[in-house]
Amino acid sequence: MLEKKDVSKTKKFVIMTCVIAFVFGTVFGGMAGVITGIFGQSHILPWLEQNMGVKLLSQDLTDWIQTLQVEEESATIGVVQEASPAVVSIVISKDLSKYYSSTGPNIFPFDFFGFSWPFLGEGGSESGVQEIGGGTGFIVSSDGLILTNNHVVEDDEAEYTVMLNDGTSYKAEVVGQDSLLDIAIVKIEAENLPALELGDSDSLKIGQTVIAIGYALSEYENTVTKGVISGINRRVVAGDGYGRSEVIEEAIQTDAAINPGNSGGPLLNLSGQVIGVNTAVSREGQLLGFAIPINSAKKIVESVREYGRIVRPWLGVRYVIITQETAKENKLPVNYGALILRGSGELELAIVPAGPADKAGLQENDIILEVDGTRVDQDNTLAKLIAAYSPGDTVTLKILRKGEEEEVSVLLEEYGEN
Repeated sequence: MLEKKDVSKTKKFVIMTCVIAFVFGTVFGGMAGVITGIFGQSHILPWLEQNMGVKLLSQDLTDWIQTLQVEEESATIGVVQEASPAVVSIVISKDLSKYYSSTGPNIFPFDFFGFSWPFLGEGGSESGVQEIGGGTGFIVSSDGLILTNNHVVEDDEAEYTVMLNDGTSYKAEVVGQDSLLDIAIVKIEAENLPALELGDSDSLKIGQTVIAIGYALSEYENTVTKGVISGINRRVVAGDGYGRSEVIEEAIQTDAAINPGNSGGPLLNLSGQVIGVNTAVSREGQLLGFAIPINSAKKIVESVREYGRIVRPWLGVRYVIITQETAKENKLPVNYGALILRGSGELELAIVPAGPADKAGLQENDIILEVDGTRVDQDNTLAKLIAAYSPGDTVTLKILRKGEEEEVSVLLEEYGEN
């Protein structure tokens, strides 16, 4: 057994050893960092071996790093090769005698990954069916169902042609549109087509590598860019300069370079699964792109497969999600929930007349706190919670009205019935 003096000496020895190790580790670590910054990684390890007389296994480490780089590059190449045949270009054509310039000031900070429209001269004298732009889509079923953005195919007077990766073209029919989610489904008459697998956008992580494929500038088919996920659950108000705007809830932010014409194209992970639908880009910053989470679109795809149209529940309110910042700025009584609020335009009402919310007695400035006991917040937005139900379901909303909590039952209806 050690005596007290021995124990004391042992403790002092251990403490001094730790201090010395820390100091030397800090000094040499800092030196290594500086030298690496000056000479690069390929030179630092041989320099330390030669001057410090220590074998650092530089070749093993270099080989390991190169292996990681090759593996990621191989994964990217593999994803592109597998996915590209299922990514399509959507060409938009229109009788220009029915089209005239309607440009105006764009007050929105984000643009759709849209397409350029022609500027007609005075009087819009040109006529005949001509190509006026394009977007992107991707095949989700082998029998010809294609997912894209609603704003790509929203013009009822336009004609749409789908061009496959091999150059084959088909006339496309729009079979489902959801303007709230900016998602649409088009159909071509073809069989045995390659289809992309839909992934899980709820499991995304910041910094995760992603790949975007699209019809860049409506000219370069299947253009590939690569980046990372820069943010999730973003709320984006996007416009196109022609008076149209949409709110994208829970948008995925990415720094993968996106260009006009990429609307509706897939955002892929390194497993080749679609995790988002490319939709909007910032006009004010660089490498600020946004995509709709694929989980928001899955139910739409399933609905069209089963019913031949989009069948989804509808509440009929315009709202903003309350955060700690907005609650503080506006002196709200709670820092979560969905505040029912009208938009800036005359037609952007808080409550849609004769809609489910209107029939249930919801009012402007009500705050929806919960849906069937689940709290409404940035992670569980009102749109996301309602989308989990079906038309005909009844949900119980906990609301805050003039400082008092109430419960309101709402019978959800099918969107588009009214």
